[in-house]
Amino acid sequence: MKLREARRRLPVVESLPPGRGRRVLPPPRGAVQRPALAVWEFTRACDQRCKACGPRAGVARPDELSTDEALRLVDELAELGVGEVALIGGEAYLRADVLWVIRRIRERGMSCSMTTGGLGLTQTRADALVEAGLQLVSVSIDGLEASHDALRGTPGGWRRCFEALAHSRKAGARIAANTQINRLSWRELLPLCDLLADAGVEVWQMFLTMPHGNAADHPELLLQPFELLELFPALDRVIARCAARRMRFWPGNNLGYFGPLEGKLRRLQQEDGHYKGCSAGRTGLGIEADGTIKSCPSLGGAVNAGGNWRDHGLRALWERAPEIRYVEDRGVDSLWGYCRDCYYAETCMGGCTAMSEPLLGRPGNNPYCHHRALEMDRMGLRERVEQVAGADDEAFAHGLFQIVREPKVAGALPVTIEGPRTGREVAFFGAGTPLERAGETLS
Repeated sequence: MKLREARRRLPVVESLPPGRGRRVLPPPRGAVQRPALAVWEFTRACDQRCKACGPRAGVARPDELSTDEALRLVDELAELGVGEVALIGGEAYLRADVLWVIRRIRERGMSCSMTTGGLGLTQTRADALVEAGLQLVSVSIDGLEASHDALRGTPGGWRRCFEALAHSRKAGARIAANTQINRLSWRELLPLCDLLADAGVEVWQMFLTMPHGNAADHPELLLQPFELLELFPALDRVIARCAARRMRFWPGNNLGYFGPLEGKLRRLQQEDGHYKGCSAGRTGLGIEADGTIKSCPSLGGAVNAGGNWRDHGLRALWERAPEIRYVEDRGVDSLWGYCRDCYYAETCMGGCTAMSEPLLGRPGNNPYCHHRALEMDRMGLRERVEQVAGADDEAFAHGLFQIVREPKVAGALPVTIEGPRTGREVAFFGAGTPLERAGETLS
């Protein structure tokens, strides 16, 4: 099957030939909020091959920034008003010049953290990173030992994660952990909580595995939307255990949305304890290792890239590139499917774009919503996702899925399918006979 070409929006400006992608940016539109956080993929080189890796890390990107370029970019981050720089990968410590960059970040008055798989974070490395100015180390730990090692493809990796936490703490850094919630990890969160607290972890971030990059090749890892009904009561117990162990629970942007647990989920993030829409290009930005600037660190590809820092500089891209200003500029008319008519549409705006775009080809319709799952259950329905096209080999590439809305009791009512990249619906009887194909997008 061949997918019809589609874009989530029309281009606003034309590109200039040829170059890395230099283009004419639209004129400034007035004051733009400064980014509080920059998440910087310092290199795509990695010492693991994780099944859920968005950038498909392993080998460095072509034409990654040189040391001098990276130091100049740090200066521009400071001049733009960034408060924190989070170094990610790949694996940031695999570049020896990371020490120079950390030191420059701190010299320019910004805080510096690192998210790591922890496999090669020895005591010597941890000491050097902290001496250079690294303040917080967040280690990715996805469930208990067997689940984590299966997901990461590295026997013994789970134990080395806890060693990395110990090394970082001994070196003087604050320590945190982050966990993907998927089929391997979701039933192991409570016992993992105590292990992390025993290790001295201060903050624990959780997020749903996103269906892009390597995870698009492993759709079996993804939870189904209707399984949120079982996940969130489990998270309620985890939040209580975190509080008892004095460890901060920090939900990722793709977790939650206006269910009865929302106040507990986000009480440390928002004064009123509820989600306020995607923050990409509003309070945060992403940087790829070759200097590509984007609004969201978890999305990639031309439709999300504002341009290359080498061509334009940071401020021009942040303030003027339509791909970076997209979230700020979009309105409720960009929503479709269930999310368009939701009571919370204007506030939520379809939740995390890094979840909905890799799932359905464009943002604006997100079945991974606790409120939505509860509403479906109230109506005697449930939603699940089915992959209809695989992804290519590029970083952050995604396939396509469709949302199947069906009765909790099979065959009792018609089934509705929301097709990828369209706002239309294709209805089926329980036996699978098509009623209409107005939303067909595959040929």
